[in-house]
Amino acid sequence: MNEIVTDFINYLLNTKNYSTHTATAYESDLHDFISFYTQWSGDAPIPDDLSRIDTIAFRAWMADRARRKLEHKSTARALSSLRSFYKYIAKKYDIQNDAIGLISAPRMPRKLSKAIAPTDVAHMQNAINVIDTKNPWIATRDWALVTLLFGCGLRISEALSLRQRDFASRPDTLRIMGKGQKERIVPVLPAVNDAIEKYIAASPYADAPDRPLFRSVRGLPMTARMAEKVVENLRAYLQLPDFVTPHALRHSFATALLAGGADLRSLQELLGHSSLSTTQLYTRVNMAEINNIYAHAHPFAHTDNNK
Repeated sequence: MNEIVTDFINYLLNTKNYSTHTATAYESDLHDFISFYTQWSGDAPIPDDLSRIDTIAFRAWMADRARRKLEHKSTARALSSLRSFYKYIAKKYDIQNDAIGLISAPRMPRKLSKAIAPTDVAHMQNAINVIDTKNPWIATRDWALVTLLFGCGLRISEALSLRQRDFASRPDTLRIMGKGQKERIVPVLPAVNDAIEKYIAASPYADAPDRPLFRSVRGLPMTARMAEKVVENLRAYLQLPDFVTPHALRHSFATALLAGGADLRSLQELLGHSSLSTTQLYTRVNMAEINNIYAHAHPFAHTDNNK
């Protein structure tokens, strides 16, 4: 049995060109199942057993992982590893098992980061000026980045892929290439153009239309980690919650638009979501805010029903 597992891992490394880290994760998942099955059936499985393992055994393994309080995401990955293993042994050893295809992965809750209050975003400008007091042009860069993420709802990767030429003449819209090479058009607020304009004017580096818009102190392209560090410093200075990240600025953009009356289809286009169901997640956040306002402000919220 160990030889078949080793064969599979070598296939992942040498044929599929998976990283050592990924292959190790697959191997760990397979050994987890084998260990469980050994205890569950009373004997270690041999190759012939692989075709006879039924849905009861697979579901018992997943239930055991739940009892061990392993995350749904981890179990979904482990099930995927096992399915890949069975596909491999079906081709290599003609060991067939249809039961594995009948097992559904655990449903994972879809989470969204919380929205940042617009007042907290506004306070970030003064905080940036204090944090970057020794490098005024860096302060203009950081504020331009924050304004762009919050004002246009871009992913951090999308913002960092922009070139100087994209803002050559105070554009009304930006053409963004998002995930899956999906192109979309997003409007640009005057406040975003103002912030970008001040940043470009303050930059010590020569105007270069084809160079990345956001640059490091040394003039190199700004990295995602650098952008995260900008927001981390702001979070610490303003004592904001841990959920305040570059992505939370994008989320705040979406929540603000929804609260302002934007329809889901328009919001889907602006965010570059391939599925409307992803955009619909924002309605949960908005309804939570509405319910909170109702609970604190509506005169009927505090009515004593016992009277």
